[in-house]
Amino acid sequence: MRTRVTGFDVARALAIFGMVIVNFKIAMNAETGSSLLLAFSALFEGRASALFVILAGVGVTFLTNKAREANNPDRAKKAAYALIKRGVLLVAIGLLYVPIWEADILHFYGFYFLIAAAVFMLSNQRLLLVSVGIMFAFPLLMMVFNYDANWDWDTLTYQHFWTVDGMFRHIVFNGFHPVFPWAAFLVFGMWLGRQDLSQPALRKRLFIQSMVTFVVIEAVFWGLRTIVGNGSEFELTPEEATLLFSTSIIPPLPQYMLSAASSAVMVLITCLYLSDKFSSSRIHFWLNQTGKMSLTLYVAHVIIGLGVLEALGRLSDESIEFSLLSSLVFCIFSVIFSVVWLRFFSSGPLEWLFRKAAT
Repeated sequence: MRTRVTGFDVARALAIFGMVIVNFKIAMNAETGSSLLLAFSALFEGRASALFVILAGVGVTFLTNKAREANNPDRAKKAAYALIKRGVLLVAIGLLYVPIWEADILHFYGFYFLIAAAVFMLSNQRLLLVSVGIMFAFPLLMMVFNYDANWDWDTLTYQHFWTVDGMFRHIVFNGFHPVFPWAAFLVFGMWLGRQDLSQPALRKRLFIQSMVTFVVIEAVFWGLRTIVGNGSEFELTPEEATLLFSTSIIPPLPQYMLSAASSAVMVLITCLYLSDKFSSSRIHFWLNQTGKMSLTLYVAHVIIGLGVLEALGRLSDESIEFSLLSSLVFCIFSVIFSVVWLRFFSSGPLEWLFRKAAT
């Protein structure tokens, strides 16, 4: 698996589309309209971004494979330095992007990469242990620190971000995609990237294991929420009952992490399978090209996509129908732009700039 695997790019394109759906809905406060469409859009919340981070972990493994397999200290240091440079650059870009888009994930990515630089030489088993440790560190932190600190949940805005305490809490513990536990997705992706996913038997086993994990977790916690109800019989407030037994992204408790990782693996394995089966189809080619432009499109969906909607005065209290239609239009234009751009250039504009700055 040394050459570029198109299935990963297809999965990356789908992750971008899912993030566009979620972020357009959030920006528009689209909570009215068809209950079916609201339920559909909710499927992507915390799932598309989890897939995106796991794919980043897969990419880290591809970047560091030669150094790891050579087991040479000098090559390992160079690989670690390359990851650190990418991490620092992502932190800088992300922090510049935060005033435009508070839910930015890039600055978190940078810190995930710094962790990757410290662990990429570990064995497969230890990588999984690190991932599990990061995941379970989060509920321990919740016992010590106030998860609600600095949050205005009514407007979904984070106060005092630009203070030392606020930024530290935001990045490490209670931001949109905090290092604890979100870095677990990236480390798990690093482990996943080491597996020979070209083997049908391994794909099948991973898909079945992920599907079983997903179904069991969702069923168990649905049952627990049903039993607990509003929490009064167990001396819990309704908010505490919802928090403890939710599988949603806020707060990112272990049940959410396992559920989201499982759904991400199922999507990824499906993309690998379909990419092999329909490798010559136009749709596969279009999605493959779009996935190669993920950084450019991530930034563009806010600056251009939401920017145009703001200029049109359509960025508050819109219906879910309008939100999804806007998402669809942006995604279609993203595909067209990606295909046309990559006819003339080898990489996307921001991908090229990032690669130049990181080398």
